Amino acid sequence: MLTPALSPSLAIAAPPPPPPAGLEQPGEHHKFSDEDRAAFTEARIAALKAGLKLTPAQDKNWPAVETAIRDLAKARAARFAEWRDKAQDHEGHHNLIEGLQRHAKALEAHAGELTKLADAAKPLYDSLDDSQKRRFAVLLHAIGKPHGEHWGHHEHEGPEGHE
Repeated sequence: MLTPALSPSLAIAAPPPPPPAGLEQPGEHHKFSDEDRAAFTEARIAALKAGLKLTPAQDKNWPAVETAIRDLAKARAARFAEWRDKAQDHEGHHNLIEGLQRHAKALEAHAGELTKLADAAKPLYDSLDDSQKRRFAVLLHAIGKPHGEHWGHHEHEGPEGHE
């Protein structure tokens, strides 16, 4: 059985909860703090590990995966902060070529991070049975959903394909 392909834009973040009825104004989106992002990253890492039900032998390969996921989340947060700052600096001064160059740079950085994650995950993945591999693919894909995607909107527009 084939396992689902991982999202090419793996982004470690969590969907925001829907606002209580009547509290969000039209056009207003919930904003996550750095603390919120870190908490949801930790929760999703814990969910991935719990869902895999690792054996003691498999567990020895887990720390590299966990570290790679955290590193990916930190790098993405830093890239988004840089993008947000540059977007404010260039507000009203859109240059197509500069935008394409920034987007290409972000994709290159993201590709390198995904390669590191794949390299870190390979020993663990190779040790998993078929049912664990299916769960790994589904759970890792769920981690990669940009926050806000589950609610029909994106919290922000960012440097990794959501411009």
